[in-house]
Amino acid sequence: MGQRTPAGSSPLGRQGFGAMRLRENETSDIDRDPFRVIGAVLDAGVSMIDTAEMYGNEALVGRAIAARRDEVVLASKFGVIWNASMPEGYEVRADPAYVRQACEASLRRLRTDHIELYYLHHRSATTPIEDTVGAMAELVGQGKIGAIGLSNVTADDLRRAHAVHPVTALQEHWSLAERTLERELVPTATGLGVTVVAHSPTSHGALHNQRGDDSEAERQLLLRDIAAAHQATVGQVAIAWVHSRADAHGLDVVPLPGTTSVTHARSNVAAGAVTLTSAESERLTDAWTPKS
Repeated sequence: MGQRTPAGSSPLGRQGFGAMRLRENETSDIDRDPFRVIGAVLDAGVSMIDTAEMYGNEALVGRAIAARRDEVVLASKFGVIWNASMPEGYEVRADPAYVRQACEASLRRLRTDHIELYYLHHRSATTPIEDTVGAMAELVGQGKIGAIGLSNVTADDLRRAHAVHPVTALQEHWSLAERTLERELVPTATGLGVTVVAHSPTSHGALHNQRGDDSEAERQLLLRDIAAAHQATVGQVAIAWVHSRADAHGLDVVPLPGTTSVTHARSNVAAGAVTLTSAESERLTDAWTPKS
């Protein structure tokens, strides 16, 4: 790592697919069939399929990719465990013993002997990140995972982790409406040569149809005008803006949109072909730059 690869040539692909919301299809709507959704993104050239133990759907994803496993860059996460007794509704386990336990469990559910990209899903307040990444590095050495990722961490966490073992990817929320990581995490990732995997590039669909005061209406109009100029959807322009962050910040950026619809999945993949002009990117960036 340490050197940026040409745009679109990241081993993670130009875009990924976030499988967080995929569940067994309980309707007759074939557009919502999770197996067809994953098949559609693979057919469209997307290789990275992203899930997590927290999502409760690794077994589903494992079945969906089984016949095409060699086409998939499989990503999963560990460490966040649902726990209704905790104030946040979950707890974080990142101790070395749990790292090993969680990986073995994910491998079984995913029906595979290796996971290409394995993330710590959330920073731990009790386990030093050096201990967590040290255990993950052992999994790399054993061939059970191919690369190490981090999610929901601080810039200091990223630096400390990278000092133990190279971190390949940092997964965080990045969209026009969520720019927090640009303050410290993006400069740190750039300096270390870490790819940013940007989940929720349309802010969970909020950018498709903004509601609010006059400033929000102006922003939505800007999105619609640019979308019309490219014969694209507002969501595609929002994803294209995330793509544009690669050149703006000098690092590899892989948007990770997710959906439960075949139609929307194909639309999201097509966003990778939308290239904003410098002026369009700057107008969007300025319009959503936090005022404080």
